[in-house]
Amino acid sequence: MTYERSKTDIHNLPEKRSFRKELRSSLTSAEAALWQILKGSKLDGRKFRRQHSVGKYILDFYCPSEKLAVELDGNSHFSDNARDYDLERRLYLVANGIKVIRFENKRVFDESDWVIDVICSNFGPNERTTPSAEAATQLPSLEKEGCPKGGVVRSLPGVESTSIEERTTPSAETAATPPL
Repeated sequence: MTYERSKTDIHNLPEKRSFRKELRSSLTSAEAALWQILKGSKLDGRKFRRQHSVGKYILDFYCPSEKLAVELDGNSHFSDNARDYDLERRLYLVANGIKVIRFENKRVFDESDWVIDVICSNFGPNERTTPSAEAATQLPSLEKEGCPKGGVVRSLPGVESTSIEERTTPSAETAATPPL
């Protein structure tokens, strides 16, 4: 049986396949570091894909169950042309029901706990994050992996972790770009 793509299917278009593969093999250091946390459904059981295309755009990371795009921005994103392109792209994604959060590359290394907190704060509830009281006593601690619970924060490999109480909230100018 052959799979036929719907004419309205905008995800992972075949004409973008080789470019997606090329991008996956040449991740930036920030993308590679964040991928170590996102891969294998490590963040609260959510599956992420890297270099996932939606229409003509290729997203750094995409969580299908949450319809969430996570974008990392290096220096090339700070020109006027790049900002215009990023806005056009965001409008397209939002129009197709996808939430977009953006981080500067340096935030992945300098404020990794906060980056993970922001990503997790965009997750809706699921069985793993909202167990019944009885089931919760039988589950292994979720504090050791996944999203922060009770002040425990998961860090990126090679980045020192701190508790929520020990760190300060990033200022508005360092915050992830909110959805439109």
